[in-house]
Amino acid sequence: MASLKEIKLPVSQELDFFNDYFKQSFRSDVYLLNLITNYVLRSKGKQMRPLLVLLSAKLTGEITPSTYDAATLIELMHTATLIHDDVVDDAASRRGLLTLHKIWKNKITVLIGDYLLSRGLLLAVKNKEYDLLEIVSEAVKEMSEGELLQIEKSKRLDISEEIYFKIIRKKTATLLASCAAAGAKSAGADTKTVEKLKLFGENLGIAFQIKDDILDYNGNKTGKKVGNDIKEKKITLPLLFSLKQAENNEKKKIIKLLRQKNKTDKTIREIFDFVNRYDGIVYATQKMNEFTDIAIAQIDDFKDSSIYKDLLDFVEFVVKRSK
Repeated sequence: MASLKEIKLPVSQELDFFNDYFKQSFRSDVYLLNLITNYVLRSKGKQMRPLLVLLSAKLTGEITPSTYDAATLIELMHTATLIHDDVVDDAASRRGLLTLHKIWKNKITVLIGDYLLSRGLLLAVKNKEYDLLEIVSEAVKEMSEGELLQIEKSKRLDISEEIYFKIIRKKTATLLASCAAAGAKSAGADTKTVEKLKLFGENLGIAFQIKDDILDYNGNKTGKKVGNDIKEKKITLPLLFSLKQAENNEKKKIIKLLRQKNKTDKTIREIFDFVNRYDGIVYATQKMNEFTDIAIAQIDDFKDSSIYKDLLDFVEFVVKRSK
């Protein structure tokens, strides 16, 4: 499997330009804003979303100034939603750093998220990137709906497989769909091509989330912290499938364990063992591979592109990563 560093090589110069362009989008005359946004920039993560925008643009045409607007708009929106999510979840850390609200409290943190959203909107309007704004705004709307639907279902614990896929399509897949679609749009692709890239990103996004759900169960093998979904009473695909296979009494017992407020390591291990006993990880992996194949099929027409193999490496990285 190619490393993320190797996958970035064909667009390394463009990524460097994007990073500078992205930093410019944060600038303000307010000292506190600059202080906090500089802190945010210290934790830029894997940059998978701007990378997907650039690769999608290069697959379907050429990287243009609009491509950098697309990548910046998406990254601003994504960063803002993460900041707001940390407040909602009362998360203590992200990517090894304290979350903003643990340092500057909730009021300032929410305002920072709002500020980043507004900078994204202003960037799109200033550069007349109305098509890109529509693509990304639709994604943010879907993400909000997905989060709220997940909260609703986690309280009632009545999720079905259909609802599970609806949640992850809205909550996660829609953002990767917007990355691929915006990248293609920024390169001047026609409507049919943009839709194909959107479907590519959406199905890849579903596979991405299933992989995250799997890692929450077998992360012990990779060094990833595990059990967060169980602690938050989230029924993801490995557990959902296992519950469908179990007898009613055992199912009720697991649901009772899931409802516990302060779960012990023993409780989490019992749920893990239940999932492994009913091949929940095996089933989830099969579904992940199905959505991966659907995603790859959407870009079959671009096999002659010089970037096609790099995009396949990106897909492989998404579904085989260990964290």
